[in-house]
Amino acid sequence: MEELRVFTGNAHPELAREITEYLGTTLGKCEVFQFSNENTFVRILENVRERDAFIVQPICPPVNSNLMELLIMIDAMKRASASRITAVIPYYAYGRSDKKDQPRVPITARLVADLLTVAGANRVLTVDLHKAQIQGFFNIPVDELTAFYLLGEYFRKRNLENVVAVATDFGITKQARDIGAMLDAPLAIMEKRRLGNDDRTETLNVIGDVDGKNALIVDEEIDTASSLLGVIKALLDRGARQVYACCTHPVFSGPAVDRIASSQLEEVVVTNTVPVKDGKLKDKVTVLSIAPLLGEAIKRIHTGQSVGAMFEV
Repeated sequence: MEELRVFTGNAHPELAREITEYLGTTLGKCEVFQFSNENTFVRILENVRERDAFIVQPICPPVNSNLMELLIMIDAMKRASASRITAVIPYYAYGRSDKKDQPRVPITARLVADLLTVAGANRVLTVDLHKAQIQGFFNIPVDELTAFYLLGEYFRKRNLENVVAVATDFGITKQARDIGAMLDAPLAIMEKRRLGNDDRTETLNVIGDVDGKNALIVDEEIDTASSLLGVIKALLDRGARQVYACCTHPVFSGPAVDRIASSQLEEVVVTNTVPVKDGKLKDKVTVLSIAPLLGEAIKRIHTGQSVGAMFEV
């Protein structure tokens, strides 16, 4: 493990420190800041020649600044002759822009993949992409971890009775079914449609029986929580007794936390793939650490072990 080096930008240094604690090492030394003209400057403050370098940097708000930091850090590592550079991106922004769903729009998820590759990344480690096919946008290895086993285990220990796992849309059905299997719970699926480009959705139907049950909403990301409120209302209107929620990425932009706090949701359980500031930690929000999962994956990548074996039963 002496040849392993873990570095971080300014996106989520707390997570990077937790990862190094799991690995029993220290955080690599570097400086990353913006000049007064908003140009990003990076300097690696230790020798990385022929070392295995891991850069922990979720692409979270401010998204474009954190993405640029990551790209420049990768370039700095490459020019400092690191033997391998792994971009550890717990949250991959622009994941929703994975196809042309309107005329004359970009596929930004592919553009970000190209930027990372051209910058010099040799591989990517990430968690719960918006769509699994984003891995195919890269010409370098991509290891995608999932936090849904961690979330499911939390609710298994809660010993909730008469639970139904609720997928927020058809795209998250597999993950919701897996959590349902951990809880010995049936599956329900929300049918909804997105309205324009302003984060509004319309819930059309609930497929499955939720009457009299404790509903557990499963999603990979909560952004403004507008969609979440629609799902909560639809479940309660159809007779759900209590409503819980879980997601991997708590982006919590705009009024999300206040909406959750004032909603009829009992609890929302998330991970720290992105930083959740103290001011956003209302009584209903529980944060689980993703650091041990990422740390174990980093150790396996460094030592040439299987990452997929982490999730084999």
